[in-house]
Amino acid sequence: MQADVITLDVDTNNDGNTTPKVFNRYDEQQNRTIYVSIGHTPGFRDQFAISRSFPTKVGNFRGVCKSTVKFTKDTDVPGVDANTSLQSTCIIEVGFSIPVGYDAVSLKALRQTVLALLDDDSFMDSLTIKQEI
Repeated sequence: MQADVITLDVDTNNDGNTTPKVFNRYDEQQNRTIYVSIGHTPGFRDQFAISRSFPTKVGNFRGVCKSTVKFTKDTDVPGVDANTSLQSTCIIEVGFSIPVGYDAVSLKALRQTVLALLDDDSFMDSLTIKQEI
C-alpha cells in the first residue's frame, strides 16, 4: 500500500529548483486510490488517482500488469468573449502496461526516457499547446 501522505518535489519552472507539494490519501476503492492537495475541494479539484489491474495468464504468457497515474486539476479559463471566465479541467494521465517478468533495470531506463520527454519544454509545449504532432 502506498503512503497516506505523498510529497512530490515539483520543479515548476523546469530549472532545477523544486518546491514540495503534499498530497493526502482521500478515497480508496478496490484497485484505485485518490490523493488530494491541501487546496483541493469537491468544486475545485487538485488531485491524482492511482489505479491498477492485475495480469491475466494466457497460455504460456504470464500476462501484463497495468497501472495508471491520472492528475486532475480544475482551473479558470477565459471564455470566448472577453468578459467571462469558465471553470474547466486539465487532465494528465500516464499509463503503464508492463509484461510480467520485464526486468527492473530496463523498466527504469524506459521510465526515465518518459520523464525526459515530459521535461522537454520545447517538445511538450509544441505538442500540448500548439497541438503539433
